[in-house]
Amino acid sequence: MTVKQNAESTESKAVILPYDFLEECYIEELGELKVKSAYLFFKRAFDIVFSLMALLVLAIPMLLIALLVKCTSHGKVFYCQERLGLGGKKINVIKFRTMCVDAEKNGAQWSTGEKDPRITPVGRFLRNTRLDELPQFWCILKGEMSVVGPRPEREVFYDAFEQYIHGFRERLKVKPGLTGLAQVNGGYFLKPEKKILYDIEYIKTRSMWLDIKIIFQTVLVVLGCADNKKKGTDL
Repeated sequence: MTVKQNAESTESKAVILPYDFLEECYIEELGELKVKSAYLFFKRAFDIVFSLMALLVLAIPMLLIALLVKCTSHGKVFYCQERLGLGGKKINVIKFRTMCVDAEKNGAQWSTGEKDPRITPVGRFLRNTRLDELPQFWCILKGEMSVVGPRPEREVFYDAFEQYIHGFRERLKVKPGLTGLAQVNGGYFLKPEKKILYDIEYIKTRSMWLDIKIIFQTVLVVLGCADNKKKGTDL
């Protein structure tokens, strides 16, 4: 367990990372990204159509999830948290609450995955199936997020990670996503220094074909047809 101190962050200064050793690394500088006008147009159009359909089709399942969260643990159904979006712009990300209400009483803490004691029994199921992320389709519809992209993180974690993962903020050069290359190759089980490598790879090779491939892989994970826990060891 490692505690990092952030003097610049507006959040709690204590950042708890569940690792005994933090390996210093340097991330490739991407420079100014090439503008892919056609890709951005079709990606945004896809985001709007996909998120609208998802909100309509999943309305009843989301209501059932909300009732399940409310009836099985103390606290609010939804968890709204400020994170960084494209270019470092602050956005509010909505999720179904999966942890106990005092999960960060000692400071901002990076989750250890399914073994994290702060996660509720229902929350563990929602995280494993990614169902806790469903409310973020509203963020996608608003244009703050995309269906596919690096997962949005909190500013306090960006500050902490930059101390030993130099260049972690490179991932802010594209819009954050509901799912991404890192999520289908380890997700919660990847350390930040591994996750950023998948994020950089996605940014460098981003295309509609890659987005569709990641969405398909995500569906397999949600349905239990693919196990992303065993991935993420090749980088």
